[in-house]
Amino acid sequence: MAIETIGFIGLGLIGGSLAKTIRRVYPDKTLIGYNRSKSSLAAALEDGTLNQAQDAIDESFAACDMIFLCAPVSVNIRCMEKLREIVKPDCILTDVGSVKTTIHEAVEELGLTHQFIGGHPMAGSERFGYANAEDRLLENAYYILTPTGETPGWMLEEYRNLVSSIDSLPIVLDYREHDRVTAAISHLPHVIAYALVNLVKRSDSPEGTMRMLAAGGFKDLTRIASSSPDMWQQICQENRTALAEILHEYRQALAEMEAAIRRNDESWLWNEFEEARIYRNTMPQTSHGGLTGETAITVDVQDEPGAISIITAILSAYHVSIRNMGIMHNREHQQGVLKILVSDRNAAEKAAEVLRKHGYAVYLP
Repeated sequence: MAIETIGFIGLGLIGGSLAKTIRRVYPDKTLIGYNRSKSSLAAALEDGTLNQAQDAIDESFAACDMIFLCAPVSVNIRCMEKLREIVKPDCILTDVGSVKTTIHEAVEELGLTHQFIGGHPMAGSERFGYANAEDRLLENAYYILTPTGETPGWMLEEYRNLVSSIDSLPIVLDYREHDRVTAAISHLPHVIAYALVNLVKRSDSPEGTMRMLAAGGFKDLTRIASSSPDMWQQICQENRTALAEILHEYRQALAEMEAAIRRNDESWLWNEFEEARIYRNTMPQTSHGGLTGETAITVDVQDEPGAISIITAILSAYHVSIRNMGIMHNREHQQGVLKILVSDRNAAEKAAEVLRKHGYAVYLP
């Protein structure tokens, strides 16, 4: 690759994870970083992710072949105003934001369309900050690229190769289509989760009965409501047109559902639920929504000390490598459901067979 020196403006969850991933895959590349929080910069230097930390966006970034803008959009735009006078003409500028229209409009105003490619790694967590960054967070995740009309082909190819080399899945989209898609599959679910949690909070009894009994599906559906409110406030503002349109469609869908429930229309409800079930089951059962890579199985586990360690010991004894795992349902005073990610379908089938022999109830999609 021609990219040897890479800059990072912002070292939060995504910026930090990108930097850590690139360091793992390309240990000899030079990584330069700037972050408002000095503690994150210090941590990135200490753990070896960065070669160089900067207190400001200055001439130190002139050597960069590629710069990732990993701050909020408004901050990224201000940073690009500074970088415009610093970077070399063939330096690839990119961002990692989940909304693309605002940044593309700013790029056009700044005259940087010849060296900008929007980027959106579709991976994340309800956690945030460099302390939670992981060097495999982007593995098997879609990574959307939104070039401009003036992006040189070689730049797009370099970026695409970089994304593929860190085991993400590059997808090229027009930035307007990107914002329409993410409004539906990412931004709307977060808005729904926040609204649902607040609805339950305001409907709860003084004794907090709803909060006490909330488990299973409710916790799964609302997990993302633990995400950063600052970030999601900004996303709602930045993608307000596409998000408002999809929210309107969602309200219409809910109104139809309410009307069917009120009139006790069993046939309509069954057809709606069945259509959704079939479509949902066609979605990839892989890490971060990727097309290839990890496969998941789920296992019923008792809520008792050592239950998870016994399962991992069994799989280890049969040489089944676990990529990741987590509790899907935390049912108070009952069994939980453990989701285990393994490398591929063969490993999943082997894990299921082994655990069933040991008396576990296992579901393999």
